[in-house]
Amino acid sequence: MARSVNMKLFYGALAVIGAVGVAALWTARTRGADDGPTTVSSAALAAVGDYEGYVLGSESAPVEIVEFADFQCPACARFTILTASDVKAGLVEGGLARWRFHDFPLPIHQHAPLAHHAAACAGEQGQFWGMHDQLFYNQGRWATESRPGRRFRDYAQALGLDLGRYDDCMGSGRYAARIEQAKREAIELNVTSTPSFLIGNQLVAGAIPYDSIKVLVERAAARASQ
Repeated sequence: MARSVNMKLFYGALAVIGAVGVAALWTARTRGADDGPTTVSSAALAAVGDYEGYVLGSESAPVEIVEFADFQCPACARFTILTASDVKAGLVEGGLARWRFHDFPLPIHQHAPLAHHAAACAGEQGQFWGMHDQLFYNQGRWATESRPGRRFRDYAQALGLDLGRYDDCMGSGRYAARIEQAKREAIELNVTSTPSFLIGNQLVAGAIPYDSIKVLVERAAARASQ
């Protein structure tokens, strides 16, 4: 069953990558050639620490990578499919960094709030990251549907969730306020697009490649050791 689910994710990802190609061209035109990391103040960093989000890796890691992402964002899906696994294998599992996912649904994506809520409900049963992958790898299937909640429920079933508990959570809407608060906190940090990454005290926008993330993490680790 696990192999079947993984293959479905893989083939869904191919469709997402194709769609993201067009979005990537638009993004490249709208971002300036000189865009790069900006330094975040200590006060702003403290505010980000108030939001727990969803974390992978050791709390003792010297550097934290915070990803501000939108489940309906094509560039976020591209990053997850093409780059995130390398970051986790090369930096998180090696103990150099921990990874924190921060909800940041954009107003232009009408289904994003519901998708983030579905991930939170899956998180109640220990499957946030499983739903995270289902949503990004299958983004091309649900993003254009009029009622994607039915598709999200299928993902919950594929992950082996207790559907009664999942349905109760979705019906309650109990994470809607928390997701909205997370978005406001990101805006106060001057996050304006997805994906964006806070690495140490450096904020950078865009689906940046693994090598760029590695350089920023190593610099942050060096600063932390001083």
